[in-house]
Amino acid sequence: MAKLNLSTRAFSQVEAIKVALKQSGSEGATLEEIKRAIQTKIPHRTLQRRLEHLRKAGIVTTSGDTRSTRYYLAEADVKEEEKGAAKPVLPLSEESRHILSLVSRPHQQRMPVGYNREFLELYQPNVTNYLSTEETKQLFQWGQTPDRNQTAGTYAKEILQRLLIDLSYNSSRLEGNTYSLLDTERLIRLGEEAESKSAMEAQMILNHKDAIEFLVHSAEEIGLNRYTILNLHALLANNLLPDPAAPGRLRTHGVGIGRSVYTPLAIPQLIEEMFELMLAKARQIVNPFEQAFFMMVHLPYLQPFEDVNKRVSRLAVNIPLNSHNLIPLSFVDVPDDLYIRGLLAVYELNRVELLKDVFLWAYERSSARYAVVRQSIGEPDLFRMKHRQAIRSLVTEVVSSAMSQAAASTFIEQRAVSIPEKERGKFIEYVETELLSLHEGNFARYYISPSEFDRWKEAWRKQ
Repeated sequence: MAKLNLSTRAFSQVEAIKVALKQSGSEGATLEEIKRAIQTKIPHRTLQRRLEHLRKAGIVTTSGDTRSTRYYLAEADVKEEEKGAAKPVLPLSEESRHILSLVSRPHQQRMPVGYNREFLELYQPNVTNYLSTEETKQLFQWGQTPDRNQTAGTYAKEILQRLLIDLSYNSSRLEGNTYSLLDTERLIRLGEEAESKSAMEAQMILNHKDAIEFLVHSAEEIGLNRYTILNLHALLANNLLPDPAAPGRLRTHGVGIGRSVYTPLAIPQLIEEMFELMLAKARQIVNPFEQAFFMMVHLPYLQPFEDVNKRVSRLAVNIPLNSHNLIPLSFVDVPDDLYIRGLLAVYELNRVELLKDVFLWAYERSSARYAVVRQSIGEPDLFRMKHRQAIRSLVTEVVSSAMSQAAASTFIEQRAVSIPEKERGKFIEYVETELLSLHEGNFARYYISPSEFDRWKEAWRKQ
């Protein structure tokens, strides 16, 4: 069956439709019968669209003509519902499978719950451990980098361009964003918005870019503290919330959780108290992986902000990893359904096993990806050596001619035609990087006089 990429609201509507069709059994149901059976009020045209999407995905079948169409839950989907959940795409422990079956039950069969203060209060840093010794050992093996003894953020800076695209894309995808990986790359690198995509989706991705750069470039100054988390939220929520003052501010009213029977705290004083307690406990944790997973669990559980809580938690997990120069977590290939059900288990059952299995699998995938990226970092030196004369000649000519940024861009592209096509893009990037890196302490290597450098710098700044 095809995979549905749904927003939280659409998912809730689809689940209600599936429950109604399951109850109708082999007789199926008409559009009006479905409408009467579901508790969630869905506009007539929206219901038609949802049913058409389910039909195309192979989840629903139909019979009859247009006026007397009956809808049925497909046999394969009925069997999956009876088992409690579809077969997971990543390995799960027996406990996680049991939890998955519990949170996969219809909404009506799950007991409504509120925020449980003891879930956080009983956690004792460095005594309570969500991750076992063996799991921690494995995570350290996956996450080791050559930069462990360097200043915080060194490794993340080395792979920043790849990390910006991967983490922005995957974190946004887990929110239902429909930008493709290529769309995301063009938006981040070139500022080009994808056609037929909403401005809100582009804003979400650009906000991720800003937030990731904040975490990486400020790695030595930030931490799991109020300043960092509030500003991380402000960056991720920029221009996405109805109240322009809401980004970077703890919420002062109640919120609901789509697809869940869980209701977070609504009293501002308690939200503030538990927020500070959460951060205090996080800072005391010695193990960076335990710190990361602790934030992945407790920040969305508390829901301290009006919205964008999960996005904040996904980026916050990288604060302790960047601090120790460990490979970052970018949620590559993480299945959105398992991630959401892992959070539902935290919300409704205060159980972390399912989300932990997702975390472990995701980190192994990210580690494998960036180990390959890191191994290729030595390539630029060889490339630079191969083209050093051409790079030097171009940089010298741009500066000595006092070219503006626009003029230099055109000039470099024209001169780059002499470079083999498969290397041309990288060559242009290297020349532009050299120009952007020029300062009063290094321009002499291009045989440029101080007066030439000053004239060029003035023209360059005016652009």
